[in-house]
Amino acid sequence: MVVKPVYMDNHATTRVDPRVLERMLPLFNEFYGNPGSVNHVFGWDAQEQVKLARESIATLLNANPNEIVFTSGATESNNLAIRGVAERKRRKGNHVISVKTEHHAILDPLERLRRGSYEVTLLTVDQKGTPTAGRLDPNLLNDAIRPDTCLVSVMLANNEIGVIHDLRVIGDICRQAQVLLHCDATQALGRVALDVEAMKIDLLSLSAHKFYGPKGIGALYVRKTRPGVRLEPLMTGGGQEQGIRSGTLNPPAIVGMASALEIAVHEMESENNRLRTMRDLLYSRLSSEIDDVILNGPGLEMKELRLPNNLNVSFSNVDGEALMMSMRELAVSSGSACSSTNPEPSHVLRALGIADDTIRASLRFGLGRFNTLDEVDFAVDIVKRSVKRLRAFKER
Repeated sequence: MVVKPVYMDNHATTRVDPRVLERMLPLFNEFYGNPGSVNHVFGWDAQEQVKLARESIATLLNANPNEIVFTSGATESNNLAIRGVAERKRRKGNHVISVKTEHHAILDPLERLRRGSYEVTLLTVDQKGTPTAGRLDPNLLNDAIRPDTCLVSVMLANNEIGVIHDLRVIGDICRQAQVLLHCDATQALGRVALDVEAMKIDLLSLSAHKFYGPKGIGALYVRKTRPGVRLEPLMTGGGQEQGIRSGTLNPPAIVGMASALEIAVHEMESENNRLRTMRDLLYSRLSSEIDDVILNGPGLEMKELRLPNNLNVSFSNVDGEALMMSMRELAVSSGSACSSTNPEPSHVLRALGIADDTIRASLRFGLGRFNTLDEVDFAVDIVKRSVKRLRAFKER
């Protein structure tokens, strides 16, 4: 039995896992002290809970606990990483490198730098029609690095087409060139094996609500060795988080994030296999039962290059926004706008060389932990009916 509406927009956010919520509850009414209160047991208890959560997150990233800085989410972490490096008086130079398909939480801070004294290079990706569409060729990065390059920012997994970049090779290139590497790992955590040491990542952003944790909490990994990365803080005040990010900590959310990450990493292999099976079935049925379905991004057979829960497809002769609006009982995203506040077609799909008409006809499915095979069947049926109805209407 399918309970409607059906949610398949897990790249946008995920439902909090009940196990995570259960772990959070004592922090609201038992360990409710301010972890910054050092003079009584209420503060000590809250501080201990934060300490244990910090240690857990660090272990799962192969980092040290003092390298984890808690933030409000990946957007703040990205801004802190990029502007924190750029606004330091002592830095290597005024050149930053990133990729055209990055999230706007990266591109907008870079544009702010560009309007100042910085030069920003945005690298292209493999184009549509290739099995590796959307992938960054590491050779392009190697050629783009200059003596005045102070930072490279490359996401691990893309939020629209699910492409996974080779951070191990990218990390080697940046470390050899003595350039800091920042990685937005928001979509990757719990779906891609991640090791900041092996990947030679200097700064890494994460957000709990992408892996079944609460909203409003994230973290930034800041390397402390070889030598340590120094950041200019965006907010000052109480000096929390080693002076990098002032503000009272949120213990319930911090504990929730740690719990969610523990579950995601522990169950990653089995969950990825289940999601990949559902995703492949979804695409197989859509492409066989509906004419002119176009896959956007890397081929599904490229397991190492695409998130197992991601499917981005276009339906020719159909407006994606109209299609999405005609399916009130199915929650997915449309490529007709890359965000609710931006009327332009997806910049990610444009970067792959996809025409605007095809972009406007696209849908992104983000399968998740709580989706079922019955829901996949439901999604296919409702998409098929809606596409046929809209195409018939257009032909009149």
